Amino acid sequence: MGIVSQNVARLVRTQTRKASAISSASYIVQQQQAQSRRSQRYSTESLEQKYEAKLLERAKASGYESVEQLKETLREDIENKKLKYNKIDPLKELEEYEQRMKMSQNNTKMTESRGPLDPAKASAPFKTLDSFLKLEKLQELSKQEIEFLWRARWASKDQVLNAVVPVDVFEQMSKHIKEAPTFVLPLPREMEASRESSAAQGPSASDQGIELHYIQWQRAGANTVHCIMTSLAEYKLHKEFAKPHTTFQFHTELAQDKKIVLMNGHVEKDVNVSLQDAQLLLLNVQRFYGAMGEESVSSKQRVKLLHDFTKGSSDFSVEKLISFAQSMDI
Repeated sequence: MGIVSQNVARLVRTQTRKASAISSASYIVQQQQAQSRRSQRYSTESLEQKYEAKLLERAKASGYESVEQLKETLREDIENKKLKYNKIDPLKELEEYEQRMKMSQNNTKMTESRGPLDPAKASAPFKTLDSFLKLEKLQELSKQEIEFLWRARWASKDQVLNAVVPVDVFEQMSKHIKEAPTFVLPLPREMEASRESSAAQGPSASDQGIELHYIQWQRAGANTVHCIMTSLAEYKLHKEFAKPHTTFQFHTELAQDKKIVLMNGHVEKDVNVSLQDAQLLLLNVQRFYGAMGEESVSSKQRVKLLHDFTKGSSDFSVEKLISFAQSMDI
């Protein structure tokens, strides 16, 4: 091949490579432009513009003035469904805790089941303030005189508690009682050590355990409110016919005139619950139901936990309950 032919061939190859490069660059640019057009065509804004008329029609058919109102309602529905599906069963949570602790197997001082209530006796008439002291006579006395008589009324009785509650404190509790008529409270219990611990430390070794108790508030009459305490195990076994081990009665007959509410309570004799146990449970009833105020961080957290239990919130936990019940912070 001559020199001229070689130069021509070299020139052709060079031009072909240049043309190929130009074609590739053009193709890439064209693809980028096409992608941009597709992105614009299918953007959220374009979709909303395309279906705006249909969305507005649906909104008006549902009673809304604008698409924005419809979106806001749908957003609220989604949030409500999230709350519903995330809701927990507090009693199930407590049952799982008890299983983890294995208290029923290791504890000899747990509250024993006493069998269900007789349905015929479950609706027996309740006692009013007049059953203990004549209301007509009390209305003529001062608050100090009433308190003296009320405490004297129970002085010789065993397994009883009594108190004179300022009306503003009871009203503060009542606000939460209406919203949260049931709750659970922990009670410290001595537990037998496991076999391994007993072998290592001796037969008298013991651990501190927790027994859970179910708290129920009931309005027995116009001026009588009951706070009923039952071991959680007993309540799960017999439900509404479970026998309470402790009952507190709050009498509001003198609330308006004397600004006091009289309370009396008793602990059943055939239970593994002492008077001191009942006092501790009553103390925590007051703390969790806001009787001691709601100004401090701890008091606010206790009240919140009370309502978390009622709502079935995932924020409720037995560990928090025990921690706040045992904390010395007011």
